Amino acid sequence: MLSYVIDDDFKLALPRPRLDSAPLFAIIDQERDDIGRFLPWANGLKTEAEEATFLRSVNDHFGREESMNLVLWYRDEPVGMISFNHFRPSDESGDIGYWLKQAVRGHGLMHRAVKAMCQIGFEEYGVNKVIIRAAVDNAPSNAVAKKAGFHHDGTHRAGEKLADGFHDENEYSLLRSEWLQMNRKI
Repeated sequence: MLSYVIDDDFKLALPRPRLDSAPLFAIIDQERDDIGRFLPWANGLKTEAEEATFLRSVNDHFGREESMNLVLWYRDEPVGMISFNHFRPSDESGDIGYWLKQAVRGHGLMHRAVKAMCQIGFEEYGVNKVIIRAAVDNAPSNAVAKKAGFHHDGTHRAGEKLADGFHDENEYSLLRSEWLQMNRKI
């Protein structure tokens, strides 16, 4: 498995559709109401085969350097995903999205995954800005962005359409210069 190791218990890995679709779909299926509250795609994903098709699709996009989706592995089990949903060459930016299994939330995993994605984005892909967008009422996602040192750029009124209607959406960003300053070795 091609992976980015964070520590002995935690890594990010490229999806393997044949092997990863079943455990990822099981999480989505069991936690559909929770995940689907802020990620409407979860409500439309109905089968393991659809998850496998999605994983093949994101791997194709990765091969074209359009996006990068990674599976979060914690203690040798897939527990969620994180992605650069898009790389935008026109402004050298990339936007991050993520979801995590309920049982492993609150342990700093997503914060660490976001930091790893920033390192990959800034060092490997040469982006100048990483963006996170989160519904205002998605407190955990907003907390991840803040803890990772992202700047709150503003709030888009009715900026995101979710299953229950439009929600205001916060936008956060981290610039390459800020990331370098935060990670400067003294």
